[in-house]
Amino acid sequence: MQGKIGLIAGNGQFPMIFAARAKALNLSVLAVAHEGETDPALSKQVDEILWIRVGQIGKLISFFKKKGVTEALMAGGIKKTHIFKIRPDFRALSILSRIKEKKDDVLLRAFADELERENITIQPSTLYLGPLLAQAGEWTRPLKKEERSDIEWGFRLAKKMGALDIGQCVVVRKGVILAIEAIEGTDAAITRGGTLCKENAVVIKACKPQQDFRFDLPTVGPQTIRTMKAVKASVLALEVGKSLVLDKEQFLKEAREAKIAVVGWKDNTETNEMETI
Repeated sequence: MQGKIGLIAGNGQFPMIFAARAKALNLSVLAVAHEGETDPALSKQVDEILWIRVGQIGKLISFFKKKGVTEALMAGGIKKTHIFKIRPDFRALSILSRIKEKKDDVLLRAFADELERENITIQPSTLYLGPLLAQAGEWTRPLKKEERSDIEWGFRLAKKMGALDIGQCVVVRKGVILAIEAIEGTDAAITRGGTLCKENAVVIKACKPQQDFRFDLPTVGPQTIRTMKAVKASVLALEVGKSLVLDKEQFLKEAREAKIAVVGWKDNTETNEMETI
C-alpha cells in the first residue's frame, strides 16, 4: 500500500472507523464526503476532505488524481432513495448511459470500473478491518430451538433475495416472512417486520451470493440493536466472516441489556449448522 489512501465516505460510523484505523497505520487519508450523508466530524479524522453532492463523480476523480491517490476504499452507505433525486454530472451520466439495470451491484461495479480507467483501484471494504468481521458463535445468550430453525430458514431466504440484488436483510418468525429489505434499508425493514409480529422477530443479515467485497458489505452496530429493541425483536444472525460489526463493545452491551441473541452464523447449504467458538 502506498503512503496514502482515498476514502469515499457515505453515512454512518464506518468512514470514521476506517479513517482512524488507516491513520493508526500512518497512512494519509484523503476523503471525498457526500453532503447530507457523511458525518461532518469526519473532517477532523482525515488529512484532507472534499464535499460533493451524490452524482458528482467527475469532481471525485479530479480530486483523487490531483492528490496522487491510486487506491481508494468505499465506506458507509448512501440512501438508495437518492437515485430519484440525483443530479448526475457528465461523468455520472456517461456511466448511467452504459448500463441498463440500475441494481446496486451493477451501479457500483460500473463506478469502480470508471475509477480503474483513471488508475484508481477500489480496495475491499474490509481493508485493515479484519477484527470487525463477525466471528462464529452465540455472542450474548444461547439460542432457543425455534430461533435456530428460523435462522436456518431466514438464511436460505436471504441468499435467494441477495441473488436477485434486492437486499441483505430479512425478518422472520415461526417460518413466516415478515419483511425483506429493499430500498428502505435495514432499520426500516426491521421496524416493519418487527411491528407486524409484535415481538420476538428474528433478523438475518447475509451477503449476496455474488457479493463484491469492495462495497456494500452487511454492516451492523449499536443502532441496529436499538431498532430491534424498539420492536421487541429477539435475535440477530450475522454471516460469519462476511459481516462487519461496528463499535462491537457497545453493540454487545446493548444487545445483552435488551436480551437480544446475537449469533455469528456459518452459512452451509449442506448442513446449515452453526459453528461454535
